[in-house]
Amino acid sequence: MKTRVFSGMQPSGNLHIGNYLGALKNWVRIQNEYECIFCIVDLHAVTIYQPPAELRAKIEEIAALYLAAGIDPKTCSIMVQSAVPAHAELAWMLTCVTPIGWLERMTQFKAKSSKMESVGDGLLQYPVLMAADILLYQAGIVPVGEDQAQHLERTRDVAQRFNKLYGDTFVVPGTSLPAVGARVMGLDDPTQKMSKSATGANHAVALLDPPDKIRKIIMRATTDSNPAVDFETAGPGVLNLLGIYQAFGGAADEEVKNRFAGLRYGDLKKQVADMVIAHLEPFQQRFRQIASDPGYLAGVLRDGAERVAPIANQTVHLVKERMGLYT
Repeated sequence: MKTRVFSGMQPSGNLHIGNYLGALKNWVRIQNEYECIFCIVDLHAVTIYQPPAELRAKIEEIAALYLAAGIDPKTCSIMVQSAVPAHAELAWMLTCVTPIGWLERMTQFKAKSSKMESVGDGLLQYPVLMAADILLYQAGIVPVGEDQAQHLERTRDVAQRFNKLYGDTFVVPGTSLPAVGARVMGLDDPTQKMSKSATGANHAVALLDPPDKIRKIIMRATTDSNPAVDFETAGPGVLNLLGIYQAFGGAADEEVKNRFAGLRYGDLKKQVADMVIAHLEPFQQRFRQIASDPGYLAGVLRDGAERVAPIANQTVHLVKERMGLYT
């Protein structure tokens, strides 16, 4: 049997080239090697208020972006988290075995809660829900980036604690991240990872940005004080642009060095913009075709939920039995 993979994205903000190069492109690459479940994690999104109509539209947008990227719904299960009630049900049972200290020490919780006057309990419980997402499907591999590595480690902690209390129940997902792709940094601040929640106008290139906007953002990207590309002294901004070009085009390191060594930054940015636009224009065309058929989208999400629900329900039934709950 193939190892099961679970991963997902929140339907909030705008997916950008970092999401594509760091996750979506890799999901497409591995979809035939593993049994893949790709989720739209809307329950995670509502840990912070989302206007309902916007949230529903974003769920459908993310589904269309998954498909436009090349994820095959005949090979993989594409589903919405809230369409499978077992996610929330298992999260409660795992909450009951998770020490609150584990949650209060999470880096993401401390960073986000420090900026809020009132902190919702959902933000604190976010790692437990993520653990439920993964453990529900007995996933062996969870392809996440470095920013989610602590959450994956917490999932392992929760699984091991439950197994110790109630007997072997959950597959403990591996800590290796074999499916993680390129790490893309912010174009306005290349010391920070490109983020959907960042507010800077020139921070990220969204997957659905038009060509003129893409070019404008990239031409304003932060570089360094050198006048041209010097691979020995290049700063993080220059390396980020080179990495974006290489991740889209697939060029070898030596080829990139030969092409860009000594090139002035304006010319570098132009070539990076040309590369990004050349890849995103057909991607956007596929997205528009898919999004224009809401019936097809709804069918893909319905089929995905129906395919994974038996796995999820079987896990919940087992957990209830182990805990002594009524089944």
